Amino acid sequence: MTQTQDGLRSRTFSWSDPMLNAAQLGKRSGLELLQAMSRGELPAPPVSHLLGTGRLEAEHGRVVVTLEPQEYHYNPLGSIHGGVLATLLDTATGCAVHSTLPAGVGYTTLDLTTKFLRPAAVASGLLTCEGTVISKGRRTALAQAQITDARGGLVAHATSTCMLFDLG
Repeated sequence: MTQTQDGLRSRTFSWSDPMLNAAQLGKRSGLELLQAMSRGELPAPPVSHLLGTGRLEAEHGRVVVTLEPQEYHYNPLGSIHGGVLATLLDTATGCAVHSTLPAGVGYTTLDLTTKFLRPAAVASGLLTCEGTVISKGRRTALAQAQITDARGGLVAHATSTCMLFDLG
């Protein structure tokens, strides 16, 4: 982030072609795809660059994503916008479900029920969002996620239902 003489701040970011990862959907399981992204073998999706998310950890049925709060995440009240937190929760729940899927199976979020428990700001330190799968059937999966701040305080919680479908 840079600041001009008149106090305006700016941010520039770049991203890789999202079709690079999409081309892997029929070739790798969800877990393989997520782990390849976490190792840097495949690029992070554009939304990760937009939000500025950090580390991604993935194992079967569990994902951890981090976000270092920045001013550009703020709402008019001077705290992290709820939409940013909801996007982080949706990422963790969806990726947790994705980590359980074989190659050639996709998912989409059907619903996301979010509870905001305390505000987050730059002073909150690193936000950690952990998503886990609660139940997975043939057509839907249920996952949950929670965001904690650097002190371990619970910032937000969500549950999500994802629809599963064949990509072919």
